[in-house]
Amino acid sequence: MRSPSHLVALCLFVLPATVLAQTEAQTASLARTLKQGAAPAQRVQAARVLGESEDPEAVGPLCAGLQDESAEVRAAAAQGLETLAELDGLACLEARKDEPDAAAGAARESALRSLRALKAKPPHQYVRFSGLKDTTGTVPPELVKLTEARMRRALVRSGAWLAPEKESEAAAKGVLQKQKIPGYRLVGEIRPGPSGGLKLSVMCLRYPGKQLLGNVEVQASGGEPGELLAALAPRAIEETGESFKWK
Repeated sequence: MRSPSHLVALCLFVLPATVLAQTEAQTASLARTLKQGAAPAQRVQAARVLGESEDPEAVGPLCAGLQDESAEVRAAAAQGLETLAELDGLACLEARKDEPDAAAGAARESALRSLRALKAKPPHQYVRFSGLKDTTGTVPPELVKLTEARMRRALVRSGAWLAPEKESEAAAKGVLQKQKIPGYRLVGEIRPGPSGGLKLSVMCLRYPGKQLLGNVEVQASGGEPGELLAALAPRAIEETGESFKWK
């Protein structure tokens, strides 16, 4: 068992924005291009970059792209949803049953298989993520929300099932007993870092219950808040899993 004061610190020297996940503003710009780009090639490129953005907000624009008049764009949108690997993309892919183009239909089927396989993966842990608090007072609320979404994405990719926000203790115990997996509660905070950077702190507790297991902290500097948090969100989940022996 780890001491409640346990701390894992990791310093990231963030690379230029061109090699980081797309920011919210960039996603919005790409979404406009996917919707309004004059040439199909422009819209295809926008769909591809949205798929590679690792931004959960890209699901909506890509789903809309499945309705594009160009079959090439529809195929790129389906491929983007497969690359993005967000389970929220399943519904719109399943709804697009009347795809008339063979290539676009094949891309849709590939994306469906990939996302259904991700959804069907046996869980390794059950996690109640209690959200993220900005203690710096400088991070815009929409960026806090986006960082939370990226952390949830990382949890799902790590093999976690996410517990509902208002789940009862009895219901949580029922899931753990049925699945035979451990339960954790994660509470996150954005904190000031050295040299103008940011820290992302994750407190880990047993779930259900309140037994404190410890705290993991990662930090980064050398970029804008959106760039730093885009890098820190998945790393915080990765370090939490390694520190508390998630399998």
